[in-house]
Amino acid sequence: MSTSRRAFVKSAGLLSAGAFLAPSLVAAAASAPKSYIGLQLYTVRDAMQKDPAGTLAQVAQLGYTSVEGATYTGSQNFYGMTPAAFAKQLKQAGLIMPSSHYRLGEEQYQNQPVQGTMLYGWDKAVDDAAQAGVKYMVCAYLSEAERGNLDHYKLLADRLNKAGERCKKAGLQMCYHNHDFEFMPLEGQVPYDVLLRATDKDLVKMELDLYWATKAGKDPVALFQQHPGRFPLWHVKDMDKTPKRDFTEVGSGVIDFKRIFAQAGKSGMKYFFVEQDQTPGSPSTASRKASPTSSTPWYKAGAACWFIPPENQQLTSRTYPPETTLP
Repeated sequence: MSTSRRAFVKSAGLLSAGAFLAPSLVAAAASAPKSYIGLQLYTVRDAMQKDPAGTLAQVAQLGYTSVEGATYTGSQNFYGMTPAAFAKQLKQAGLIMPSSHYRLGEEQYQNQPVQGTMLYGWDKAVDDAAQAGVKYMVCAYLSEAERGNLDHYKLLADRLNKAGERCKKAGLQMCYHNHDFEFMPLEGQVPYDVLLRATDKDLVKMELDLYWATKAGKDPVALFQQHPGRFPLWHVKDMDKTPKRDFTEVGSGVIDFKRIFAQAGKSGMKYFFVEQDQTPGSPSTASRKASPTSSTPWYKAGAACWFIPPENQQLTSRTYPPETTLP
């Protein structure tokens, strides 16, 4: 590990058990229609908060070509920077940010509306996204208070359509990112199905989170076949082999990425983003497992983490945030 990369890992406090790329995932990703290998920046959120420019540079050095943002809501900035300033940092790192996450905005903070959401400050959010080079604006998550009954999901669909109309005027695309709760039956129907039916298929696309869909018992490939072209964005996350079916490093779990990536064209996928919301284990254990001289081979240690373009398959270092719960 180089001095600069070691400093990056140490300063971020984010060393994982992963060090290598699973060859099977390289082959799977090769079937994707685009060559952009993406990272959801939530994965390195602490490092981005401390040193966004340095973190972006390290992300690029590790082989990524694109990133997905996650901090605009509430701040109306991208990692503390104006859209123009952040776009400049991305360019300097050799990265693009085709997608960024936003919140709905029903949930207030200290009894005040939160700006930079679908319901408050959306016009500015769209303009800022366009200036930063974002193509897809994604409703990232619904708090429990924002879910409600089936009628509330129908209201959400209307709001997504309206937000999508504003995006379209700016040449952008509205999307919705799932967790598992959208697939849980409610009043005899599945909320995710309601969203797919009630939103305009051109105004609102989907960012399919492969982990959450799989955990909910849904087959991503079946969704692609039922709604071809509706899923231009994916979150590539893996599920461990324990009864809890927790997050694990991409490539070391049970999700069949080869099968899913084979349907990238059917889904309409344009970009995918590797993400791990949480990671167990200690940095010392992770460092030992990541060592190329480890007595436990990486493919047995569950260490396949970074997606790297096939022409740049090399030993790398995977970083993750401290264990925390993503809403």
